[in-house]
Amino acid sequence: MGEQQPQLKGPDLTQGVPSVSIVDGALFLGHANGEAVMLARVDGVCSAVGATCTHYSGPLAEGLVVDGTVRCPWHHACFDLRTGAALRPPALNDLPRWHVEEHDGRVVVGARLEIPVAARRMPQRAPESVGIVGAGAAGQAAAETLRREGFAGHITMYDCVESEPVDRPNLSKDYLAGSAQPEWIPLRPAEWHTEHNVELVRSEVQAIDAKARRVVAGGRDRAFDRVILATGAEPIRLSLTGSGPRVLYLRTLADSDGVIAAAANARRVVVLGASFIGLEVAASLRTRGLDVHVAAPESRPLERVLGTDLGTFIQALHEEKGVVFHLGRLAKSLDAGHVVLDDGSRLPADFVVAGVGVRPRTQLAETAGLRMEKGVLVNEYLETSAPGVFAAGDIARWPDPHSGAAIRVEHWVVAQRQGQAAARNAIGAAERFTAVPFFWSAHYDVSINYVGHAEKWDRTVVEGSPAQRDCAVRYLSGSKQLAVATIFRDRDSLEVEARMEGALA
Repeated sequence: MGEQQPQLKGPDLTQGVPSVSIVDGALFLGHANGEAVMLARVDGVCSAVGATCTHYSGPLAEGLVVDGTVRCPWHHACFDLRTGAALRPPALNDLPRWHVEEHDGRVVVGARLEIPVAARRMPQRAPESVGIVGAGAAGQAAAETLRREGFAGHITMYDCVESEPVDRPNLSKDYLAGSAQPEWIPLRPAEWHTEHNVELVRSEVQAIDAKARRVVAGGRDRAFDRVILATGAEPIRLSLTGSGPRVLYLRTLADSDGVIAAAANARRVVVLGASFIGLEVAASLRTRGLDVHVAAPESRPLERVLGTDLGTFIQALHEEKGVVFHLGRLAKSLDAGHVVLDDGSRLPADFVVAGVGVRPRTQLAETAGLRMEKGVLVNEYLETSAPGVFAAGDIARWPDPHSGAAIRVEHWVVAQRQGQAAARNAIGAAERFTAVPFFWSAHYDVSINYVGHAEKWDRTVVEGSPAQRDCAVRYLSGSKQLAVATIFRDRDSLEVEARMEGALA
């Protein structure tokens, strides 16, 4: 993804600054040799790392410092302030580091360091091989984590999608709108797997023997010491009678390219579903100048997830941009150049995009006899009912310590963080997965950050004003705060996440 060069702020750190300016728990922003740099003091020792998040170039100096780390205000990536190591997605790349000297009451930043972050030492009983089924957010994060942790054994990753790992959230946002360059979309170059000695098998997995930890794909049956299931989800397909406009779905890079190609010679599009994907598609295609109509069964967009106040705001925001809603309506059929709704009304369309949700791809796990409950049940270590077999991402239902319930969440950052945890546990870390669910959704120039998980709530408390694009909406069950959604209150969002984790009082 693209990295934008920020405007340099603060002093030139190569000239030095007073030591008293660098205090524990705070960040000091400056620059060195044309790059934005932050100084931080952790346990009395001063360090210098890059001030720009390696995910979407967020301003880390505006982030939150927690226990020697900094969390990005935009999308909650986390970095070690001493080493620059990327600790938590969505950032995958480490921050650059600089040599620091402190003497005579001044801190001076020197040359940029090229020393990579050292890998951890493997446990004595680490496995020799790991099979990863799925190369999406969770699967790719698992492979990367294994290598970052120092695992030198054999890694085989299975996926039949013929593309490199991509920044999937961008496919319905800036990339679809035309404001993100194609070269920003790959998470890793095509040669990444070869360079990191990860065998990539482009074949559908036919079966898994969970007890023996064997994977059958492409006519070959292979055994592994550990298996990580990360099969993800697939769009729910509609069954519409009649013939008419082509119905497209959006999940992969090829899907997004297909929508872009359809939009190039179109004037009118109907989006079916007022989900996050559906509304992000609506915003992106409206940005491209198309006439956009949205048909959905809800009485208010996103009300089930975000509540009445934000649902009303989101609808008004889209209507202000020219989107026309047909709420309380379902698509019944297709006719020449039209979508026919269940009340008989006809919406003209050159093509249709359906965003009515996804379904977890659990067939392999079910056939393998793993314990299921609206997903693949895992314990706090993301291990399934079969020892040595882990599950991560859209298919995993895990015991969430924050809500006190077993939950399954279809969010990109959650999938990446579970891929990390599953990989560490596969090589013996015994690390409980306690991350707080987080996602963001972009609509034109408005981004909504959501921390926590609230399937049901008793009431909401609105602080600020959604209409003024400055608010926090808290979702409560009794006196317990289950989740918080914010608009342009990035610091609040970070602090909520840290408090839910117990990292802040």
